[in-house]
Amino acid sequence: MPISKDVRLGTDVKIFHLELVNLYGCAIGDETKIGTFVEIQSGAKIGSRCKISSHTFICEGVTIEDGVFIGHGVMFTNDKYPQATTADGRLQGSADWAVEPTRVGARASIGSNATILCGITIGPGAMIGAGAVVTRDVPAGAIVAGVPARTMSVADNIRSAAAPT
Repeated sequence: MPISKDVRLGTDVKIFHLELVNLYGCAIGDETKIGTFVEIQSGAKIGSRCKISSHTFICEGVTIEDGVFIGHGVMFTNDKYPQATTADGRLQGSADWAVEPTRVGARASIGSNATILCGITIGPGAMIGAGAVVTRDVPAGAIVAGVPARTMSVADNIRSAAAPT
């Protein structure tokens, strides 16, 4: 699995097993750490000082801001109605669907095995519980968990999002 020549790596990015990641056409900020068996697709943007744990998939259309923690096996999607073929039976190409963008705010944390559906925003400092399926926007500072993810609490202030990284 390669790191393509079109990947934009910031300074001091740490990729623990260069031969066991698949990165292409993406941008990764300074001092970010990327674990084993991570795929980051073309057009994805990762901020500075993030931690992307092993077995995570970050697809086209995902923007992750600075200081975000992504647990093991987190999956992002970018198509609300995925299909392999068009109505006339042709294999779908890029012209046959539209990327639904997803944004993860600064200093948010996403627990292991969470699934993040496309077209949503996870606010700064939010925390997503392990195994959650996030189907709608998550407010800044909120803690969500479950299937589908539901708000458990919201911080009185967003100090975790404002703290230096």
